[in-house]
Amino acid sequence: MFHVLASAPEPVAPFSHAVEADGWVQLTGQMPTDPDDPAAPLADGIEAQTRRVMDNLALVLAELGLGLERVTSVRVYLTEFERDYEAMNAAYASYFPPDRRPARTCVGVSALAVGALVEIDMVAKRP
Repeated sequence: MFHVLASAPEPVAPFSHAVEADGWVQLTGQMPTDPDDPAAPLADGIEAQTRRVMDNLALVLAELGLGLERVTSVRVYLTEFERDYEAMNAAYASYFPPDRRPARTCVGVSALAVGALVEIDMVAKRP
């Protein structure tokens, strides 16, 4: 099942917000864009952008009847890995309890859409 959700941020490319198969939900990487105003400037700094991305992902999950507690795996992409890794981790960690953190991969990339500093995608599992 392919999900394009009205409450989620406007896609910056041709993709679905999430794709579901056999109880697994693959969430497309989200950018730190404002879901209410796609033309609004991006938040300044990695912490604010990480929080916006995580909030955007939580919006997608909520519209699908899921929460962050159902997330099993996360991939994080950073354009300034050395500079932003620790600050991104601090913001990211606040969304998961220490005893319930998903598996995660974090990589440095040369650029992201819309000039973002961070992009995050997720995999969740329905109960």
